[in-house]
Amino acid sequence: MKTIISPSILSADFANLEKEIKKIEPYVSWLHIDVMDGHFVPNISIGVPVVKSIRKITNLFLDTHLMIENPIKYIDAFSLAGADLVTFHYEAAKDKTIETIKKIKENNKKVGLSIKPKTKVEEIKDYINLVDLILIMTVEPGFGGQKFMDECAKKITEIKNYSKNDNLIIQVDGGINDKTARICTNLGANCLVAGNYIYNSDNIEEAIKSLI
Repeated sequence: MKTIISPSILSADFANLEKEIKKIEPYVSWLHIDVMDGHFVPNISIGVPVVKSIRKITNLFLDTHLMIENPIKYIDAFSLAGADLVTFHYEAAKDKTIETIKKIKENNKKVGLSIKPKTKVEEIKDYINLVDLILIMTVEPGFGGQKFMDECAKKITEIKNYSKNDNLIIQVDGGINDKTARICTNLGANCLVAGNYIYNSDNIEEAIKSLI
């Protein structure tokens, strides 16, 4: 599988969001949308209305990452808004993990399950073969521009060992640049989220190409 690059709009200029999305459209097929509630993570970002607005201006695959408490409550709303894939955090769902996975599938969306840096892969082993994507956070979720945590990269191999699905997407988010991208893809990751590295670069096309 060719590496999927999913640029994070968290690093985009929100005053010119349509223009910022159009900048990356020729080079990627995915767009990563970070939704934060100020509770599960210390930052507040965007919600349903912005996802709905983004859906109107792009045909990119909307890779929607819910960093929110009680995610099951919002699955219908984000699905209706136009998310193509809904990723929720295991730490936010816990005993409702299976229920949340089912809810996303009922909405005919791809399902993603994410874990924070301190969560062990073993904790989610029973869910790996029930979802389309596993998102490994290599920074503490909440803010862009943090340094890549090398020790989290080994989780890629652990997930591969548990997976029975050849099409499982293993996504890595946090501190991704041309060097850390190589660490991840060499271990078997096939989807990378990058924000600052892409949006702060002088040549967006070259920045994206350097991650593949």
